[in-house]
Amino acid sequence: MPTSTTPDPAFELAQVNIARLKAPLDSPQLKDFVDNLDPVNADAEAADGFVWRLKDDSGDATDVPVFGDEWLIINLTVWRDTNALTAYMYQGRHREMLARRREWFERVQEAMTALWWVPAGHRPTVAEAESRLLHLRTNGPTPHAFTLRTSFPPQGTQPVPREVPDDLGCSV
Repeated sequence: MPTSTTPDPAFELAQVNIARLKAPLDSPQLKDFVDNLDPVNADAEAADGFVWRLKDDSGDATDVPVFGDEWLIINLTVWRDTNALTAYMYQGRHREMLARRREWFERVQEAMTALWWVPAGHRPTVAEAESRLLHLRTNGPTPHAFTLRTSFPPQGTQPVPREVPDDLGCSV
C-alpha cells in the first residue's frame, strides 16, 4: 500500500497532465472522450481528497491553451495528497478512460504529467504548470516537479517510491 506523502495540511498536491489530440474534439474519433468529460470531472469533484480543478466557462479546460499548441489539452487539478490522486486515477470511470487514451491521444516520449506541492489554498496557473512540466522533462523527478512513481513529501528532499499500476502503461 502506498505511503502518504503529506502529513502536513499546510500543503496540497498540484497535478498537471497534458495530451496531444489525434483529431479535433468535435470529431467522431473523439466522441466517447468528449461525452465522458462531464461524468469523469464530476467523479473527480466528488472524490475524497479532491480540492480544485481548472475549468473555463464550458465547465472543462479543453479550450484553455497550453504551450501555445492547439492540439494539446490540459488537466490541472489540486488534491489533498498523492493517495487521494492515486485512488481517483486508477478506479472507476477514470481508469476506464485512461485505458482507452491511445484511441484519442498521440503517444509521446516526453513527460506529459507533473506533480508538485503548493501551499494550501493556492491555485496553480497554466504558466506554473507548464514550468513544472518543463522542469520535470529537463531534470527528472525532483522536489520541484515529480511523478506519482517517484514523489517527494512537502518540503522534502528524499523521494518516496510508489507503486502505481503498470497495466495501463502510465508513466506517472
